[in-house]
Amino acid sequence: MNYIEVLNKSQKELKKYSVKNPILDSELLLSKVLKLSREDLLINLHKKITEEEKKNFFKYVNRRKKKEPIAYIVGHKEFWKNNFEVNNNVLIPRPDTEILVQETINQIDSTSSYRILDVGTGSGCVLLSILKERKKCYGIGIDISKEAIDIAKSNAKIQHLENRCKFYKADIDNISSSKYDLITSNPPYIETGKIRFLEDDVRCFEPRLALDGGPDGISIINILIKKSSVLLKKNGKMIMEIENKLLSKIKKLLKKNNFYLDKISKDLSNRNRCIVCTKIK
Repeated sequence: MNYIEVLNKSQKELKKYSVKNPILDSELLLSKVLKLSREDLLINLHKKITEEEKKNFFKYVNRRKKKEPIAYIVGHKEFWKNNFEVNNNVLIPRPDTEILVQETINQIDSTSSYRILDVGTGSGCVLLSILKERKKCYGIGIDISKEAIDIAKSNAKIQHLENRCKFYKADIDNISSSKYDLITSNPPYIETGKIRFLEDDVRCFEPRLALDGGPDGISIINILIKKSSVLLKKNGKMIMEIENKLLSKIKKLLKKNNFYLDKISKDLSNRNRCIVCTKIK
């Protein structure tokens, strides 16, 4: 069999299991097996595949048929301008979260040397993307998952940023009161009772710690806002990804904790997705 024949077979199998992007997923999986870029694969479609390569390819296809996310199978995900290592201990970076990166970069002049804290850092993709763009800044990423911190540290090395950031297994409540110029976070904000309604790719494979925002979806955000008011310098910025439905509750929390809401940014679906706030006291 050649590459195009195994791709066609894979696409048909994935379609049977209602996989959303059978063509793209098949190409990405075969690229991983062959250690080729997707572009190189597509210009060599008539090349013969070995039995060993075919065996390994259909092992990956079988995993995808069970709805395991493609990013976990191939082991990386593109975000902002770079590829980040991921596994099932970290949330898969999403295009909407790039708004968080963009809004943060907008707040930092290219000559500024901000000290940034990224809460719930996961793969480290948000903090590392910011540091790539703002060369004089230094960052600390925290997460309660040791496995997530291991991935973040690995990504820092891959991106050649390990001298400008540190990653620690820690809860925000355990962070000392040293002052930061800016805090970023993509916190869990899905209501506990609604997790069972998520798509299989998310519900069955992505870490619940990164999804579950408590019974009302705002439990972690509440803690984050309260602690950020202590950790930030006066006039420091907090930039956070949010769930649109929680905005009114978040506004009350911000006011209560001495934050001024500067800006609300919308995502690709025109929903409120990111807030920029200033600590005013």
